[in-house]
Amino acid sequence: MAAIQLDGVTKRFGAVTALQTLDLTVERGEIFGFLGPNGAGKSTAIDVLLDFVRPDAGTASVLGLDSATRTVEIRRRTGVLPDGYAVFPAMTGYDHLEFAIEAAGADEDPDALLERVGLTRSEAAREAESYSKGMAQRLTLAVALVGEPDLLILDEPTTGLDPGGARRMREIIQAECDRGATVFFSSHILAQVEAVCDRVGILRDGQLVTVDTIDGLRDAAGTEGELRLRIDGSPAAVRTSLPDRVSQVAGVDRATLDGDALVVTCDDAAKARAIAACLEAGATVADVETSRRSLEDLFVAVTGDDP
Repeated sequence: MAAIQLDGVTKRFGAVTALQTLDLTVERGEIFGFLGPNGAGKSTAIDVLLDFVRPDAGTASVLGLDSATRTVEIRRRTGVLPDGYAVFPAMTGYDHLEFAIEAAGADEDPDALLERVGLTRSEAAREAESYSKGMAQRLTLAVALVGEPDLLILDEPTTGLDPGGARRMREIIQAECDRGATVFFSSHILAQVEAVCDRVGILRDGQLVTVDTIDGLRDAAGTEGELRLRIDGSPAAVRTSLPDRVSQVAGVDRATLDGDALVVTCDDAAKARAIAACLEAGATVADVETSRRSLEDLFVAVTGDDP
């Protein structure tokens, strides 16, 4: 039974179609990244799952339960970190957690949850309205973790977090998955998605463009990557001839000089041939750096948009 199932979901707001016949399945126990440019419909899809809005057509289920009729059961088993969250101004961090623990009928230690998300006891004793955006994000995550939910829905979970906080967020997501929970999250920070996700779905104009693993996206978009060769001690004539010479190698898209380096964009299989062509031309290759296409590159290749 899938953790999340959307079948033919369409949602309109006046003349704007936010979601158009959206079909999506998220399996139990996976970390699923939900991507798309601003206005693609990601938050609307999450709102449908949580029954904050009702679809004009189609059905949605969460943990095998109909989202429109089993809302209370779903929310008891789901932890949510919403985009645009708001803390209660007159309540401390402790107050928020104690309220969430009581409402969930859980017996967790607030201090343990606070430590897990990176909030100190002194910070938790303050009224939450004084929190920075990153601190409020950490508190809201702690609330979402109460009761060891079967499903975590995180909408832009690293917003406002510093690099250390973002790393902690990734570790928590992985730990929750290891515990057996399903994690469904949207993000514009594609490096965070690439670091933890089993699969990703890319939404554009309310329609699902693709669903695949990161490696599957690379295969579909081509395995093109970058090779950076540091050329030392080679005659000027040899250096200037390298871009044209290497560009003729099968599988190479382009080759350009950048200071003391030759930068080659090519298929993975062509990297060794590109290096061999440099050596055959009489160049001295002092160092080699190689990289694969990032998720951001794949996102642009699939959608034509910036994330």
